[in-house]
Amino acid sequence: MMSVLNGLKVLDFTTLLPGPFATMMLADMGADVVKVESPHREDMTKHLPPIIDEVSAAYAQLNRSKRSVALDLKQVDAKEVIFSLIKEYDIVIEQFRPGTMERLGIDYKTLKKVNPSIIYCSLTGYGQTGPMSNKAGHDINYLAISGAASYSSRKDQAPIPLGIQVADIGGGSMPAVISILAAVYHRLQTGEGQHIDVSITDNLYAFNALYGSGYLAGGENPGAESLMLNGGTFYDYYETKDGRYFSVGSLEPKFQKELCHLLGEPALLTISSSTKTADQQQFKEKVKIAFKEKTFDEWLALLGNDFDGCVEPVLKFAETVEHPHIKAREMIVPVSMPSGGTQDQIAFPIKFSNQPASYRHTGVQTGTHTKEVLKKAGWNDSKIAVLSEKGIFG
Repeated sequence: MMSVLNGLKVLDFTTLLPGPFATMMLADMGADVVKVESPHREDMTKHLPPIIDEVSAAYAQLNRSKRSVALDLKQVDAKEVIFSLIKEYDIVIEQFRPGTMERLGIDYKTLKKVNPSIIYCSLTGYGQTGPMSNKAGHDINYLAISGAASYSSRKDQAPIPLGIQVADIGGGSMPAVISILAAVYHRLQTGEGQHIDVSITDNLYAFNALYGSGYLAGGENPGAESLMLNGGTFYDYYETKDGRYFSVGSLEPKFQKELCHLLGEPALLTISSSTKTADQQQFKEKVKIAFKEKTFDEWLALLGNDFDGCVEPVLKFAETVEHPHIKAREMIVPVSMPSGGTQDQIAFPIKFSNQPASYRHTGVQTGTHTKEVLKKAGWNDSKIAVLSEKGIFG
């Protein structure tokens, strides 16, 4: 079955989460992704438990549908391999610190000489320029430097380490996919390739659109538990009698009305819609007390399937798998394993009416497809054997 990105060929030099998540999305949409991996330096996601058939479940998810080539990029002969592949695999995504690919001899300027229409995406924490461009970083650092962490906490408490990597995926993976596809469209119109500089921190900084704009235009610095959406109003999480939680996001008047009826106190509507801080805090306390009076299951029964007031349970991941809406949206899919059988994975999250996502296989061991990819690129067995003797494949 044809997928929406059939025909796109991508060389993936990334590890960990941001780049692999981006190329997983491209592969899900039908792109042919070849992951170039070091035979000596393992991707840390390979060691995240559980390990199934000698492959980490996380690694198998992030690298599904990709073919793996083992290549020691520090060896001079590796450049010849990349030069041969780049004639066909004309989209590159790399996640090294600035200057690394240049030292390896496979930077944008060099590869552009081999293929002038190449699209080359450099995905880094801080970008290709600026005083922090060569610093190491992780998701928590980008949240900190962007200002987002400073107002994502309770008053007088530390920012909360999130369970998901908002910066890596929202600030890195997603913009990388968007920019690569935008560059592909531009190339179709003009024949021109280009170098794309994706900074996770830049993109995360743009996430401050709602409240950063207030500071820039009016000098209002966003603070912890002081805003509509960060706990400064009743828009918040509430504990139940048995220690579980519900989310309450009933901001609009019609939803506030539904919430007040749910709580059994319709008269509270007046203060729920008030813009006065004292009224908001009074209403928030009422909501807090009300939720503590019933257990998680009692609230679920009370909400039923018909309540439409932006109140939803905080589910454990195991509960999401059984949730009827997640099931109806087919967000869990069986993906073929190279060893046989299938492994359940989180599905590609976007629905196309004509070309659905495709899942060829789960992520594989490093170097599984080295010989296959090189032979398709025109390398014969004897030439591959010579490189193998040099240890270029590990």
